[in-house]
Amino acid sequence: MIKQTLYFSSPTYLSLRNNQLIIDLKKDGEEQQVTRAVEDIGMIILDTGQITITHQAIKALQANKTAIVSCDDSHMPASIMLPLEGHSEQSERYRNHLAMSLPLKKNLWQQTVIAKIKNQKAVLERLGKPTDRLEVLINRVNSGDPENIEGQAAVYYWRTYLDGFIRDRYGEPPNQLLNYGYAILRAMIARALCSSGLILSLGIHHRNKYNAYCLADDIMEPYRPFVDLIAYNLFQNENLDTFLDPKAKRVLLSVGQADALYGKRKSPLQVGMAYTTASLYKCICGDKRKIKYPQLL
Repeated sequence: MIKQTLYFSSPTYLSLRNNQLIIDLKKDGEEQQVTRAVEDIGMIILDTGQITITHQAIKALQANKTAIVSCDDSHMPASIMLPLEGHSEQSERYRNHLAMSLPLKKNLWQQTVIAKIKNQKAVLERLGKPTDRLEVLINRVNSGDPENIEGQAAVYYWRTYLDGFIRDRYGEPPNQLLNYGYAILRAMIARALCSSGLILSLGIHHRNKYNAYCLADDIMEPYRPFVDLIAYNLFQNENLDTFLDPKAKRVLLSVGQADALYGKRKSPLQVGMAYTTASLYKCICGDKRKIKYPQLL
């Protein structure tokens, strides 16, 4: 089942009654009240300082493993609130995660890079762009990616994605669309990893000591091209400038509803992320050898 994503950008009071999230909001000078079942909510995005949420509501949302995302003054997602206990076998899963060997991490990163480049290739194919270089690079990815094929593929991919485009967090459009979409994707992946009882800060490749979401940053890599495709279409069709308008945000927030192939199964990304994180844990335990990553249709 696809969980709802709720986005709030106007004065709102969030409370709980009978396990229903009560939403009292003011919009265009009018007061409205709506309700949502807590168990149907996967993520809440708070994009204004004029939001009040009760502790009872937070407790109920966290018990449901809902990700609560807070945005900064530039309206970009800045923090994620997730429950400490994401799985009934939490301590055992933590022990297994901590015991991962270096060869296993290298193998999992190889799989991750290959899956990412394949989806980048699929994006360029959808856009009618040449992909021969990526096909060559896919076959050169070794365990641990010691030659940084991921980086080489990125250089070609972004130059081909849009003529003259430079991927830079603080760069020209559509960078702002990519930034926003990736932040939403990161929160979704973090939620799925938490539900699978894994340690968000213990990555298979990313290891920055200041990063609390290293594993999410690893696992989201093959998912990024889904955001790239949405951002490209928005930029080309809507002629968006540097400002992220509400319409663009709504479209980017829908990334979890995009369909993908997981092996022979077609599934929305939000559902498929659970397949990915569950298969990751099975790889960690030695029950499986392959992570179930999405394939762009």
